[in-house]
Amino acid sequence: MSESKMKKKKHSCSIRGELYILVAYAVVFYVFIIRRSLQISNDHYKKLYVLRPGWLSNFLYDVSDAQWRNFRSNIPILSVVFGVFATLANSLRAVFHFRAKGMSILWLCLSLVYLFYLHGACVIFILSIASLNFLLVKVFARTNYFPFLLWGFNIFFLICNRVYEGYSFSLFGQRWSYLDNFRGTFRWHICFNFVILRMISFGYDYFLAHQDSRFDHEERSVIESFTFIAYLCYLVYAPLYIAGPIISFNAFVSQLDVPQSNYSRRDVVWYGLRWVFSLFLMELMTHLFYYNAFAISGIWKLLSPLDVFIIGYGVLNFMWLKFFLIWRYFRFWSLICGIETWENMPRCLNNCHNLETFWKNWHASFNKWLVRYMYIPLGGSQRKLLNVWPIFTFVALWHDLEWKLLSWAWLTCLFFIPEMVVKSAANTFEAESAFGEFIFRELSALAGAITITCLMIANLVGYVIGPSGANWLMSQFLTREGLPVLGGMFMSFYVGTKLMFHIQDAKQRRQ
Repeated sequence: MSESKMKKKKHSCSIRGELYILVAYAVVFYVFIIRRSLQISNDHYKKLYVLRPGWLSNFLYDVSDAQWRNFRSNIPILSVVFGVFATLANSLRAVFHFRAKGMSILWLCLSLVYLFYLHGACVIFILSIASLNFLLVKVFARTNYFPFLLWGFNIFFLICNRVYEGYSFSLFGQRWSYLDNFRGTFRWHICFNFVILRMISFGYDYFLAHQDSRFDHEERSVIESFTFIAYLCYLVYAPLYIAGPIISFNAFVSQLDVPQSNYSRRDVVWYGLRWVFSLFLMELMTHLFYYNAFAISGIWKLLSPLDVFIIGYGVLNFMWLKFFLIWRYFRFWSLICGIETWENMPRCLNNCHNLETFWKNWHASFNKWLVRYMYIPLGGSQRKLLNVWPIFTFVALWHDLEWKLLSWAWLTCLFFIPEMVVKSAANTFEAESAFGEFIFRELSALAGAITITCLMIANLVGYVIGPSGANWLMSQFLTREGLPVLGGMFMSFYVGTKLMFHIQDAKQRRQ
């Protein structure tokens, strides 16, 4: 056997040996996390006031997250409504051979029925703001300053809707105040955040249609497709109205004309079955581990640093699975109706070792929307270090008007800067020997562990503990009891990052 083959075989054996050690560590880590989580939940469940009797015998159910609680309780009625809508839409398309115009009218009628149930008389606010936006687009889209008008108009209403909490009809005169008794079952201004994104998409796509070519011509719709009916249908399309995923106007209209063909019926059925299995996993999590209940009640502040880490890690996994289920549910119904959107959670939370990968795979359709309508117009990669600040500030404002979300946004930007600098330097580095490659891989794993730690801190600050809780969190981990936990946490993230490298290598070998 030649010397080169011997070296290659030896290298392959060392990689396999490393992989076995990493997998063994990961198994021990998760067994410990699961056992400790069960013990924490069992020891403190009497102090958690947000638990209710569940369907799993002898276990309580964590109902502390209002978003998940409302979605879960409405799954039956939503499934009936979307089942009826999908049957009607697909049947009428097949019988009358509807194309874009016919499907726009049909889906607008179905969606308005849905909206009147959700928001009652407040549909007037939605249609009024939408109509003003359409008028603004049609009048000013040919001007060079149109993007500023479009963004200014939409950010103005984004903020006003929250400040005035969806407005009261009595603001416009006492004779209209009786309409406040018919505000529906769901606050319209919460859903309207997604409508804002669609209004900007429509306006910018129309603006670009009048400019020199900047995007793929195949994605463009002809200007004649930018009608008021198609626009309203796009804004309130029932399967995607409440939570997305987000889709551009051009992509939406093209699929009204010709339904998506990337997913066969068998693929869609399998997609739905995988969703049901994921729902079962969520049911197990919320019956066995009360991560979010600890975070909401504030009892996590009474726990040891080790238990605080476990609760924080559990909360982030709960959040990921919650959004995974919500977004995939609505995407599933959209696929049945012939409209394919981006997958919002294409990669697991625990398989992201840098900020860029994380944000490309967490609410991915929003990420693509931001790239198309903010990042590229602001200068793209040429101004990357500057662009992240207005982009993440907008993301924070879009979610809600809270200081903790702005803190999350700016913390993320701060963490982005060193990653981008290191990444730029790494791209120019070439290992000249096996030892150099080994050192580079180890440094990359350490950088990944640091990034995961920063992601945990930023997301916990933004969505759980707030800016004031960050100081407390750091003070706990910088004690004699907390430092070993911090070291173990960092070691676990280092091992996790190296496992991600092995997964990437395996994918590359298959290609």
